[in-house]
Amino acid sequence: MISNQFVSRIALKTELIESFDSYPLSLPVIRNLDCIELHPKVTFFVGENGSGKSTLLEALAISLGFNAEGSSRNFNFATRASHSELHQFLRVSKGIKRPRTGYFLRAESFFNVATEVEALNVGAAYGERSLHEQSHGESFMALLNNRFGEQGLYILDEPEGALSPHRQLAALSRIHDLVLERSQFIIATHSPILMAYPDAWIYACTPEGLQRVNHEDTEHFRVTRDFVLDPQATLNTLLARVKP
Repeated sequence: MISNQFVSRIALKTELIESFDSYPLSLPVIRNLDCIELHPKVTFFVGENGSGKSTLLEALAISLGFNAEGSSRNFNFATRASHSELHQFLRVSKGIKRPRTGYFLRAESFFNVATEVEALNVGAAYGERSLHEQSHGESFMALLNNRFGEQGLYILDEPEGALSPHRQLAALSRIHDLVLERSQFIIATHSPILMAYPDAWIYACTPEGLQRVNHEDTEHFRVTRDFVLDPQATLNTLLARVKP
């Protein structure tokens, strides 16, 4: 079926895989990957550390032509080749329309991107101040507000890592503005604030593979809710000690 969205589905080229014994193919989220549909506006991948959500997003970004450490398709640098070969085994279905712009954000390597931005003297696209002269959170918001534009494809790997709760709300508002301008977002996150975006699809990385879930059913939401509603009870349980 012909789609108008930039990326509509991801599948695994199982015919090219000889064995699922080695990483990252051994991860349940990869080993059990058949074909998943992506929302035309916002899709989230959530899960525990090490569950494979960032690995999957990295492979998706590389298969779409983005630099492995992040940035746009126009960047080609590498401080350390640490990405997996998973992108070779992904089948990515694209729509008939191509995005006008795009970006792959990896929170863990954004410092390297900022350094490359200065080296290439293209900092004006990111705002008036150097990214290195701002905090991590400020530089990410500068990226979101200045570099991201309409009709873009944006792949974000744990963008909340640099953001306070207030800034997460600001980021959510900016994401909405860009969605209204026909942009598409694919995001790996731990943030129950970000994943609350209306009508977004949320895929949880579980031992059985990817499972579509509601926002309120994610562990991130439930743990945060329980702590906020009764922090003392949570702490009592967490810090309980067996008395001699």
